[in-house]
Amino acid sequence: MNDELLTTFDEHGNITGTAPRGDVHRLGLWHETFHCWLVSRDPGTGLSIWLQLRSGQKRDYAGLLDITAAGHLLSHETTEDGLRELEEELGITVPFTSLHPLGIIPYTMDTAGFLDRERANVFLHETSLPLEAFHLQPEEVAGLVTARFDDFRSLWEGKLSSIRIRGFRVEGDSRITIDEEAGTGSFVPHEQSYYRKIIAGIAAAFT
Repeated sequence: MNDELLTTFDEHGNITGTAPRGDVHRLGLWHETFHCWLVSRDPGTGLSIWLQLRSGQKRDYAGLLDITAAGHLLSHETTEDGLRELEEELGITVPFTSLHPLGIIPYTMDTAGFLDRERANVFLHETSLPLEAFHLQPEEVAGLVTARFDDFRSLWEGKLSSIRIRGFRVEGDSRITIDEEAGTGSFVPHEQSYYRKIIAGIAAAFT
């Protein structure tokens, strides 16, 4: 996987060439990713946001809550090719025309030995599928949960210290119910500005 070629960019979004994925992260080079956030509506609870629980096998941010489906775009891929992340990670097929684009959101995550500079092609998708319709890729995704969008927004605005998440995690051949509280420390540490832009985009599109 570290040998996969990614297109690299400068800080202004100009293409500078290609580099292996391992070098891109080691050197902190800008590269493209695909992010898709799922939302759903329920007459009783209103708008919900869907979150994946990262697999405990992941090298980075194992066991944390994250974007519903996301991944790198290889040097030969288009943005539409990012749909494979929904198929691989969540086991669902979604037409590209059903996605609501939020544009490219550049952001940086800097942790020990890992500098991730992404130009994220971000999309929203409204789903009416039940949890039972999702079939997770175990090496990538350990579970899937939803949270009320208003609570999610309040969490990242600092108005709540935790929110209720509900869904399931996969353990072997079983699905274990999740119904618990989660604070910001339970999430992958994307820049707060990234979360705020996602929240603003969802609010504009669906509320």
